[in-house]
Amino acid sequence: MKKVLFASTALIATASVAAAEVSFSGYGRFGIGYVEDRSGAVTNINTSAGVVTSTGTAVVDTDDAILVSRFRLNIDGSTETDGGVEFSARVRLQADENSANGEANSAGLNGARFSVIYGGLRVDAGNVAGSFDNLANYYGNEVGLELFAGQYSGVDYDFLAYSSTGSGSNAVFFQYAVGDFAFGASYDQATLGLNGSAADADRWDISATYTFNNITAAIAYGQTDLGDFGLNDPSLTVLTLGAEFGDFSGTLFVADDATEITATDGTAWGLSAAYNLGAATTLLFTYGDGNADADLQQVAIGAIYDLGGGASLRGGIGVNDCDICADSTTQADFGAYFNF
Repeated sequence: MKKVLFASTALIATASVAAAEVSFSGYGRFGIGYVEDRSGAVTNINTSAGVVTSTGTAVVDTDDAILVSRFRLNIDGSTETDGGVEFSARVRLQADENSANGEANSAGLNGARFSVIYGGLRVDAGNVAGSFDNLANYYGNEVGLELFAGQYSGVDYDFLAYSSTGSGSNAVFFQYAVGDFAFGASYDQATLGLNGSAADADRWDISATYTFNNITAAIAYGQTDLGDFGLNDPSLTVLTLGAEFGDFSGTLFVADDATEITATDGTAWGLSAAYNLGAATTLLFTYGDGNADADLQQVAIGAIYDLGGGASLRGGIGVNDCDICADSTTQADFGAYFNF
């Protein structure tokens, strides 16, 4: 990944700063995305009396196949003290298509993330990813140019995640790695309104990861405190396993998704695999499901063809379904991806 570095008196202000830099990195992708019976919100237009006015929005069927795209630019600033402590911050500029109608969206900056790193210790603050979002092999081998299918599809618990297009949660994430072990934890607080009242909801999670030879095992637990609302506290427990054997890599995923909502409360599970065929081609497979009626089941296959220089052709096809869904839905995409 190439980085563009700028050094000036604004970045290296004093002799006590060992190293300071601003760097840019990211990726772009574009292609065709297909969702069976795609629908989205459109604006109703009234042209009576020669005057164009809006009469609200309506959900209508739109084109199943649209142009999909993403431009992502990470802007990172960092400095390191004489004692070896790194301070850094990141904001992200991102533009995506509107998946509901295929129109383009404008690019915008997200909330900032701040980090302090020393040895195996890392502390993030601001728009951060929590223990689940950082958990080894949580996402597995996702399929498609848009990564539209994953082994985690049966999970419904709302955990702390990094926001690429919004301000995110103003939270704290801690991680410490020593040898083959890594430990993580995060905490954030949100004010929620329910049944006409408002109260603070504390959300926290913890994780542990162990790598031995070519196998990585990870476990995480998280909970949201809704006691002030007189409700049971929803929680999520996830166990993942990942392994690499030459040209083959695979992951296993199982979760206790205790959402405390009948339609989504239960067990979720999944698996994924990737196989390098040679000739710059990698095949992908993913499957995710859960035993609750509203849990999303996803089955998908895909492929990546490496063009070199950080560019590739990618695509996939899969089926989405659930116990209470009227019909299953086919989804597919294909296009180009490049890092910079």
